Amino acid sequence: MNENLLLTAESKLEAADAVAALIVLDDGRYVMQLRDALPDIFYPDHWGCFGGAVDDGEDPVQALRRELLEELEFEVVNAKEFIRFDFDLRNLGQKKVYRIYYEIPVPTKSYARFKLREGQQLKAFSGAEILGGLRVTPYDSYAIWLHLRRSRFEP
Repeated sequence: MNENLLLTAESKLEAADAVAALIVLDDGRYVMQLRDALPDIFYPDHWGCFGGAVDDGEDPVQALRRELLEELEFEVVNAKEFIRFDFDLRNLGQKKVYRIYYEIPVPTKSYARFKLREGQQLKAFSGAEILGGLRVTPYDSYAIWLHLRRSRFEP
């Protein structure tokens, strides 16, 4: 990308409740999406978790299933809620929204059948690669760090 849309885009953004998938392969790598380089999305041209907005009247797990089917042609069988972030954007003229992360274990052979339908690229990375300098959306990076280092929070 020639220009940094994160700093130059002027398109209005509207925050919404969202879900995201921590797709974890049996070797411990995380499946990520290189987001499109579009001025009207959050964190364009960054790596991030697959997922998206929760539609009106939709349950978060339904939204997760819909998003992963649309983005990867992947039918979620096993999704476990991992963590939820709440963002209060009222001082920016918006509303409170949440982003719920679900842990989804996936065998490597199933990952090989994913079909990218949204974004520029899909790739699996180790936690060290993600946290070691890859250009990742900050909230997804934080969720992956929490997941990778969750033992540090156990009593």
